[in-house]
Amino acid sequence: MTDSFGAKQKLDIDNREYEIFRIDSIGQDLVDPLPFSLKILLENLLRFEDGRNVTKDDIKALANWDPKAEPSIEISFTPSRVILQDFTGVPAVVDLAAMRDAVVKMGGDANSINPQSPAEMVIDHSVQIDNYGTANALDLNNKIEFERNQERYSFLRWGQDAFKNFRVVPPNTGVVHQVNVEYLARVIFDNNNHENILQAYPDTVVGTDSHTTMINGVGVLGWGVGGIEAEAAMLGQPITMLIPNVIGVKLTGKLKEGTTATDLVLAVTEKLRNKGVVGKFVEFFGDGLDSLPLSDRATLANMSPEFGSTCAIFPIDQETIRFLRLSGRSEARVKLVEKYAKTQ
Repeated sequence: MTDSFGAKQKLDIDNREYEIFRIDSIGQDLVDPLPFSLKILLENLLRFEDGRNVTKDDIKALANWDPKAEPSIEISFTPSRVILQDFTGVPAVVDLAAMRDAVVKMGGDANSINPQSPAEMVIDHSVQIDNYGTANALDLNNKIEFERNQERYSFLRWGQDAFKNFRVVPPNTGVVHQVNVEYLARVIFDNNNHENILQAYPDTVVGTDSHTTMINGVGVLGWGVGGIEAEAAMLGQPITMLIPNVIGVKLTGKLKEGTTATDLVLAVTEKLRNKGVVGKFVEFFGDGLDSLPLSDRATLANMSPEFGSTCAIFPIDQETIRFLRLSGRSEARVKLVEKYAKTQ
């Protein structure tokens, strides 16, 4: 990997040293005007600069982003993880298993085939209502569910045990996007790279469902992709994309008593549809964020496919920190998120 801008630096948190890629290494005057979402993309480019997939010119192009220009410059984005759901995730595991078979036939080691990025599969659309109106209805439905899908679940259990970087969240745990927000989101990753150096970097995700954007509510950049793109990301392949337009939505004041998140979402959706945000990033900002709880943020972010944007992201702020504590994240995670976000 190359480091044309000297971005690779150290961050100390509670006597733990992390390698980070500081975005202000390219110039504070260039970084300050950038939207939050593009700062995440900029860090991604700095961390993956190799002179081939990501070049010095790519980084300069993003740093000199022109909000009025039509997107024309391609960059490579490498997400931190992939989230799979239910039936759309099974083919990806089947393909990995087939790759293992092919490697073994050629005399290789089956254990060499693994997702390169963490892949998490949530089984959320399976449980059917065969029994209802009784105290033990849920238990009965779950039992029938496992009987119906024994072969599929056995295969996924094998996959979880066989592959590194792959885990399965069982049925009856929750809806995939809720599980993603409440349990799986790191907001800031801490992980050892291929050189076994502990790095801290933004949590970014692509998923096999359009409403993956709900994760934007906690400041995680992510969106839905097709199965082929998800598999490519699992195998460490970057996603090619144009440097996007970013549409800012300024929130001021607070919701009146009796007004619900649904009211807010419908109003914002109508405005953004009229504006025209298809293929663009939407980013929320303004003092209205101070009174907008994370549940409402997630609801807004979840509607991104309805108004057509690629994502609908909120910044990391004190509400993010409050939610991380509320949802049982470790204090070490909370400190990492807060200090990294303030540093960057």
